[in-house]
Amino acid sequence: MIKRFSLYGFLKNQRYFEPFIILFFLQQGLSFTQIGFLIAFRELAINLMEIPSGAIADLFGRRRSMVLSFVSYIISFAAFGFSQAYWHLFVAMFFFAIGEAFRTGTHKAMIFTWLRIEGRLDEKTKVYGYTRSWSKIGSAVSTVLAVVFVLLTDNYTYIFFFAIIPYIAGLFNLMTYPKELDGQPVEKAGIRDVVVHLWECIRAALVMKRLRRLIVESMSFEGVYKAVADYLQPIVKNMALLLPFFITWGETRRSAVMIGVVYVILYLVSAYASRNSHRLAGRAGGEEKGSRLLWKTVFVLYVALIGLLFFEYYYAAVIGFILLALMQNFWRPILISRFDAYATEAKGATVLSIESQAKSISTMVIAPILGILVDFFQGQSMGGEFWPVAAVAAIITLIVLLTPPKEKD
Repeated sequence: MIKRFSLYGFLKNQRYFEPFIILFFLQQGLSFTQIGFLIAFRELAINLMEIPSGAIADLFGRRRSMVLSFVSYIISFAAFGFSQAYWHLFVAMFFFAIGEAFRTGTHKAMIFTWLRIEGRLDEKTKVYGYTRSWSKIGSAVSTVLAVVFVLLTDNYTYIFFFAIIPYIAGLFNLMTYPKELDGQPVEKAGIRDVVVHLWECIRAALVMKRLRRLIVESMSFEGVYKAVADYLQPIVKNMALLLPFFITWGETRRSAVMIGVVYVILYLVSAYASRNSHRLAGRAGGEEKGSRLLWKTVFVLYVALIGLLFFEYYYAAVIGFILLALMQNFWRPILISRFDAYATEAKGATVLSIESQAKSISTMVIAPILGILVDFFQGQSMGGEFWPVAAVAAIITLIVLLTPPKEKD
């Protein structure tokens, strides 16, 4: 099953549009403010559907939830490809949000269920990190293919259609998962069962101090990073246009090649970090201490990025973003393992869905703010246009560092 889990991650990350999504929006004539609100809508839709999605997966079966997720992704990619107006992108984002909401915590819960059945729960950080590394390898392969597609078509639109093919293969992989990975679904479950199940999990998230702290950390680390990471694309594009290479290729192809190189490095680094996350936690003296160390490192990186982006040292800033991705992929398996300590078998998908929901809230709030700030500073003589992105992230990270949980909790 570890191979099947890894194959899922590999195919799921064949998102050929991902390294170019912001450039695709800019190609469609959108401003950074419009892009920010589009991302906020996606996160809001994910949030609304995250409310029942985990409970539905726990009560009705996780395999069905995953199949619904992949079908929604396929509809979303087709909608992006055929979009002709701004509101079309909201429709595409809506179906993408359904895919995200019914997938995020569900597959992780299936992995932990399998580990419980096999008696290998003590390996959860290692196994999840390993399967996650294959997701990042999939992203690296996806980026290479995406660059080829863009070079052949000189357009960012067609890569959405190409992404449908591996998602159909991933759908068949999920449909053949063994039945025992469904968890403990309830026969003849109704709306009342979903509401009661969800309330029990939300109450636990609010009452348990450690669980509440983990949710805050997820919002501050994952949610903020998700909003910040998208700005790597226009930064690399600016860098690419300054280089004296492939001048005759045109802006789209030059940007595609440089973004491809950067993202392949980023994903390979991410795969290494995910696979070795358990080693970092071990050397740091445990998952809590490992997490704290990563928080401090990320704060230093954000502070450094403020100066690099202000003075438009884009080459060094790209390295900073790659190091951020390294830290995020060290941190994510540790975080998920810490969450699983508070989740029973019957509520695993719901607890992880609450985590994903909290992360989406953070991105939903931060993304428009960052877009507005970037658009504002484009017209000012106050340094490079992207430095406020790092400044906002550094402030949030500092607040988390200054409010550590009490040991007695």
